[in-house]
Order: sequence, then structure tokens, then C-alpha cells
Amino acid sequence: MNGESMVGFGYKQAWLAIRDGRPEAVTDALGLRDLGPVSWRDGIDLAYLTDDRVVLTPPLPGAGNSRWLLVTGRWLFGRGLLDPGAAVDVTELSATLGTEVQFFATYRVGEAHRWERAVDGRLVRAFGYVGESGEVVQWRGEPDAAETAMGIAHEPDAGTETDILVSEDDVMRLAGMWSVDPSGLGAQPSSGPLRAAAAP
Repeated sequence: MNGESMVGFGYKQAWLAIRDGRPEAVTDALGLRDLGPVSWRDGIDLAYLTDDRVVLTPPLPGAGNSRWLLVTGRWLFGRGLLDPGAAVDVTELSATLGTEVQFFATYRVGEAHRWERAVDGRLVRAFGYVGESGEVVQWRGEPDAAETAMGIAHEPDAGTETDILVSEDDVMRLAGMWSVDPSGLGAQPSSGPLRAAAAP
């Protein structure tokens, strides 16, 4: 596993980004059971192909001159991609860890996309969108400059058609502006292996 390259992910996947996250603290806070180190290729395959395993990256440089620990796996989809009661409550996790926590999910089949951001135990933004129906299904907080640049400037009026269009590439761009774009990690040298963990 030494000297291996990272493997990108993000499309048709869900992940958390945790500012200055420590693997042990994140594993404990999520109630995960550590399964040890795993290569990037095997770990990303595990995250995509199982419903009860996740992988944690080493801390990665990203937005805000911070280091971001990413956690990815299908388990993070929870009860459904657009269910506000997903597997992880970012507000609670942010309060427990005392840092910023972000959640991203995208699934191109129905063009369903979601993101949430909590800082110091306070939810500052949550957005959910289903492209096949053109419906905004979750809206909490105000869009920041990154979202406004994507064309998400204001909450659509209830019961009206929206002109908001979001693609999975927008989710990756936003992740890069807020923390780390995981789709761009491929072929870069890794600073260490992933850690696999079993979901509760």
C-alpha cells in the first residue's frame, strides 16, 4: 500500500467531509467498527459495492487551507438519498467532533443530489434536488457564493416550477469549494492507505 495512488470517487455515492478530522474520533462518533487499513482501490470498491462498510481517507488538503477527512460508502445514503433522516445527522456529528461537517450525495439515475453543512453543531445549509421531477425537496439556510454561482440563488416558491438545475458535476464542484472534490483525487500520490470500517 506504500507509494500507491489515490482513487477518485463521488459519482453515484455519498460521503462526509470533516474539517481536521481524526480517524479514531470520527470512527467512534459514527459508531463504526474499525477494520484496519485497506488499499485505495480495494477500499473504494468496498465503499461502492457494500451497504454496511465505509472507508475513511487520510486527512487531505482542501478548502480553507484545512485538512479534510472524507468518509464514503453506500451506508451514508441512509434510508434514501433524499431522506432528511439519513444515516448521519451532520449537526449532531459536528457538535460531537467540535468541527465543520459536510455531507454530499449524488445519484445520476434520477438526477438526485444532496448536500448539507454544519459548523460547530449548527446546520447552516441543507439542499436536496430531484432532477427527473425538477423538484427541490430540501432547503435549509441560505445559499453561499459557491451555490449562487451554480444558479441556486433563492428558495423556489412552493408549488411552482423551479428553474434550478443541478448536476452531479455541480456537486463535485461545490465539494471542491467547500472541502475536497473526491472525483479529482485519482492518480495523485496518497499520504497513506484508507481505513475500512463496519457500519453499526
